Amino acid sequence: MAVLGERLRELRRRSFVGRDSEVSLFRTALAEPGLIFVHGAGGVGKSALLEVFGEVAEAAGRPVVRVDVRHLRLAPGAMPAVAGGDRPVLLIDTYELLADSDDWVREEYLPSLPGDVLVVIAGRQAPRPQWRADPAWRDLMRVVALDNLSPDDGRRYLTVQQVPPEWHGRLLAISHGHPLALSMLVDAVRRGAEPRTLADLPDVVSALLTQAVDAAPSPRHRAVLEICAHAPVTTEELLHEVIGADAGELFAWLRALPFVDEGPRGLYPHDIARDALDADLRWRAPGRYADLQSRVAAAMLARIRASVDEREQVQMLVDRIVLASARSKSETCTAPPPTMQAYADRLRDGDRDPIIAMTSAWQGEQQATLAAYWMTRQPAAFWVFRSLSGEPRGYAACLELTGAELDEDPGAAAMWRYAHDNGAPRAGERVRAWRFFLDRDHGQFSSPSVTLFSACQTLDILIRGDNSAWTLVGAYADAAQWRRTLADLGFQPAPGAEYTVGDRRFPVFAHDWRRVDVTEWLRFVRARQTGAPVHLTEPGNGKAVLSEPEFAQAVRDALRDLHAPERIRDNPLLRSRVVRQHERGDRPSVDTLRDLFATGAGVLRPDLGVLVDRTFLHPATTQERIAQQLHLSFNTYRRHRDRAVAHLTEWLWAREVGQRPTME
Repeated sequence: MAVLGERLRELRRRSFVGRDSEVSLFRTALAEPGLIFVHGAGGVGKSALLEVFGEVAEAAGRPVVRVDVRHLRLAPGAMPAVAGGDRPVLLIDTYELLADSDDWVREEYLPSLPGDVLVVIAGRQAPRPQWRADPAWRDLMRVVALDNLSPDDGRRYLTVQQVPPEWHGRLLAISHGHPLALSMLVDAVRRGAEPRTLADLPDVVSALLTQAVDAAPSPRHRAVLEICAHAPVTTEELLHEVIGADAGELFAWLRALPFVDEGPRGLYPHDIARDALDADLRWRAPGRYADLQSRVAAAMLARIRASVDEREQVQMLVDRIVLASARSKSETCTAPPPTMQAYADRLRDGDRDPIIAMTSAWQGEQQATLAAYWMTRQPAAFWVFRSLSGEPRGYAACLELTGAELDEDPGAAAMWRYAHDNGAPRAGERVRAWRFFLDRDHGQFSSPSVTLFSACQTLDILIRGDNSAWTLVGAYADAAQWRRTLADLGFQPAPGAEYTVGDRRFPVFAHDWRRVDVTEWLRFVRARQTGAPVHLTEPGNGKAVLSEPEFAQAVRDALRDLHAPERIRDNPLLRSRVVRQHERGDRPSVDTLRDLFATGAGVLRPDLGVLVDRTFLHPATTQERIAQQLHLSFNTYRRHRDRAVAHLTEWLWAREVGQRPTME
């Protein structure tokens, strides 16, 4: 009668798929002694692979000695003796537990084995540099980095497990092909679960953390892991910005983890480890999750703004968009196409003809003629998305609308009219309009150009948003396809701004930055990505968009009523853009306004600054007495007072519309 162990081995053998190259390597290695060193993250299938190696060796008539270090008493004498003469195979699993004895294993134990032995070591860490530094071991050792299952092998596994084909794509996307995760997802589906992300299965997350991630010796190390899960790439500089001291030591620890890889711009965890950490923290400590997300995003934003290389800025945003979208609960923001084979650049000589050709092919001759018109009028408005060879594979254009030259383009004219009818730009404010977008091969459907376009749009908001009144998006030809995505990004339909070019109708979406500034917009986008309830400010909700004369009157009224709470609370200046941009926490708006007045008075000419301070900020007596104290006639005092108020108003207005004046 077969024992239970044989039945278990048979069931495991049926479930084993893939790893063809690794098994082929082992079969070849059976012909001669040596060492195969297999390494990979927890749960990636090292033990299953060693089990298959053992069966292959036994089928070839080779004696097999199996050692799982978890079951040993860790002492030099605990490792088994191996008899020679029959070309034995020694399989050592969970080798990471022998890290402290690695020198002994390499220098004493393995050299003491019979000369005809084939050894396979499997552990989470790659072999230490000392293995490769020894020319003898370098010659005898083959290193195998075990990764997740390929999509084809993942589908084979799911088929063997009798999972319905309609589930295959979702389970592979959630698991990233990680064998342990895939196996646990199969079990969850069999129990009736319908997961969309790992966050839907806390028990799976817990198991994955134990297998793949639970390596943090302290809460501070765990925090570093969580930062690494949130950031597209992690650098020592980023750690220092987010957590402060010990960043160097913690970065070195993070760098040595088996599920963390190095790239040209920093460290990044394996996808399944990233997702498990993210889902666990979101479920376990939602408040801390939101705070960490905000701090990492702020540090990333500072890096983007500090960079002077547009291509680098776009790539950082691409990384952020791909990561945030992958964990988004909004269907319209998920799975952006990768951009590894494309990058964003500016318009160059030679781009004109390819852009006209792709536009004509997808959107007709009239649209192509308009693209050519704007390439001549505003060449700096164009982004070109290139393949690695440098040829244009797509493009987008964000026009600076001024009211001039709009008769040539019904799209630009329609967007300009909408902005004027719904909150005309004030002096110094800009109207930005995304008028064109295409991918040469995919039009406006899923492509690397779509992801690059999103990154360019975001960069335009972050870098040029201070003095923008409006950003309008009129580049998409399919309202149904893009309405929800743009709503999740804070852009609402602009009724009446739609326009027709040739036989195509283009919808328009709009955002008024004076009512919802970049800071509030960033909070909104982060909340929508995580599924948190949040709504953007709607027009007419009390946030003021004042004309310059209205703004000046509001400043005069606010100075007069600064110490009269019952009157100043109705002043529209408290709801203006400049005040909202400087608000912190729950601090009253009137206190923010008072601080702005004080800052503005400080940059005035000293005599005018003193006059503002004594008259409005810290009034101790009547204006007549103030004039006497300053040795001025009352008429002269009033003339200087009005001049000071005018300069202060000018200073505030410049900040209201995003300018940066110098004051005398």
